Amino acid sequence: MATKAERRAARDLVAAYHEAQLGVLIEQVGRAVDRFRGGEQDAFEVDAVIHQFHRATRQLWSFCVQSGRQVESTAHLIERMADDGDVIDWWQRGASAKARGAEDRDV
Repeated sequence: MATKAERRAARDLVAAYHEAQLGVLIEQVGRAVDRFRGGEQDAFEVDAVIHQFHRATRQLWSFCVQSGRQVESTAHLIERMADDGDVIDWWQRGASAKARGAEDRDV
């Protein structure tokens, strides 16, 4: 059984990961808005990015918002991924099923 300090450290690690990954996703939206402002994208393309952002953040939230022993397991998974150099592409996970299917066919 984990001590209070270990549980707190696990919650802090998961919260830091959540915030960092959320920042990566927000950057995607920021770039899309910048392209819109520069005339490189239309409003519908930005809207699609915002929808993907929303789907991605829901996936990320589900991964990070845990309680009890689950947060400890999530923290250990985050540590293992960092040690192994593995990353979860939350942006890709937020892609629509249609878009993911098109990418699978292109490979």
